[in-house]
Amino acid sequence: MSEEKKEDLDLTEDQGGETLHSDEKKENPVSAPKEDRPDEYEEVCSVCRRPESKAGKLIHMPGGLMICNDCMQKAFDMFNQQGGMNGLNLQNMPFDLKMIDLNNLGGVEIPQKQKVKKKKPKEEGEKPSFTVKDIPAPHRLKAMLDEYVVGQEKAKKTLAVAVYNHYKRIASDMGDGVEIEKSNVLMIGPTGSGKTYLVRTLAKLLKVPLAIADATSLTEAGYIGDDIESVLSKLLAAAENDVDRAEHGIVFIDEIDKIAKKKNTNTRDVSGESVQQELLKMLEGTKMEVPVGSGSKNAMVPMTTMDTRNILFICGGAFPDLEDIIKERLNQQSAIGFRALLKDQYDQDKNILSKVQMEDLRKFGMIPEFLGRLPIVVTLETLTKEFLVKILREPKNAILKQYEKLLAMDEVQLIFDDGALEVIADRAMEKGTGARALRAILEEYMLDIMYEIPKDSNIGRVTITREYLENTGGPRIELRGQIVV
Repeated sequence: MSEEKKEDLDLTEDQGGETLHSDEKKENPVSAPKEDRPDEYEEVCSVCRRPESKAGKLIHMPGGLMICNDCMQKAFDMFNQQGGMNGLNLQNMPFDLKMIDLNNLGGVEIPQKQKVKKKKPKEEGEKPSFTVKDIPAPHRLKAMLDEYVVGQEKAKKTLAVAVYNHYKRIASDMGDGVEIEKSNVLMIGPTGSGKTYLVRTLAKLLKVPLAIADATSLTEAGYIGDDIESVLSKLLAAAENDVDRAEHGIVFIDEIDKIAKKKNTNTRDVSGESVQQELLKMLEGTKMEVPVGSGSKNAMVPMTTMDTRNILFICGGAFPDLEDIIKERLNQQSAIGFRALLKDQYDQDKNILSKVQMEDLRKFGMIPEFLGRLPIVVTLETLTKEFLVKILREPKNAILKQYEKLLAMDEVQLIFDDGALEVIADRAMEKGTGARALRAILEEYMLDIMYEIPKDSNIGRVTITREYLENTGGPRIELRGQIVV
């Protein structure tokens, strides 16, 4: 077996965005017989939905109901306020209390994904469960990213150092009084430059829970939409409801530019500046009540407490029209004379985003308090034609390799000429959507190939040429007996 196949077998992606080695997979406790399941989940109060670690010892009632002391006391207080049994008007009740059999009520069964795992008691002298050795060094992490992501050297280096320093901060000893502050990351880059793909690749390489959330659905508390706690709910789900593991995870908030301050101030900005203000404490580090297994708080969902001090937050966005704000700032020095700067000197600069400053982001609509909690700002380069050609061919999961694998299952070899790759890159540059345009273009060109090739079992090799993509010729097809190795 080749080394690439062995590596692919070692890495399996979990549903929560986390990567686990094949030998670390655990048996699903739900699939095991009930008597053999490990008692690793906490009991939850049937009234307030708080787990036992927060509500205290629960009182087991007939019918499988479990009630905490607080809810039981509230029930007694309400009962006494009504005058006890003497205050009950049995004549107006539609049923007879004597006919109710509590043993047949049956408790409400909580789904497995909404159960909170028990925290293991920490013993004296116990070594921390997390060490720096669990995370690859920055140069190793960048080398692994190089296998999947072409270009963006600065972004890969910044992410590798930020992740490594973050987990060194968690494992550091604060006995000397020196506490390392958390450094969250803000990624700025045009659409299709690889922001989300970079973070998803990190999910495959790191053995830590990682959640990818979308800022477009976040709204102020009390309005229709997702609360900011839904971001942590996704991280908790990625950690299999293990709060300790989730508190050492990574959260990527995509489309962060969509919560910028709105220009129109006549209406309440429930999905803009108010969301930025609610995110402040979460980014800095605080304890928050998080619903388990749900994106919103309600009376039927268990709640747990998460500490965000050790969670690394990475925010990414395209920030459209930010280039114009940067050019306006840079062109303030233009004047008349021999040494004057030209107003159009930055119009052809493809990487104008690399000159971004905090004042540009504030003018875009991000509040200073929010930017202050994202001290690391990294910009991604705009993809050029040469970059797009490399993206087609070089990454470990390149698009061309995917099509080659599809035809290889029909025992047909697929080859792309260099001229054909240039044509695909040119068409992608015209669309202006970055690397996302490559698959759409290939799907269009490969439709007839994928449809016609399986018809003839004698075809052994297909070469995609420039002439075929420019509609001036066809692909070069070779039969099995004509192929010369």
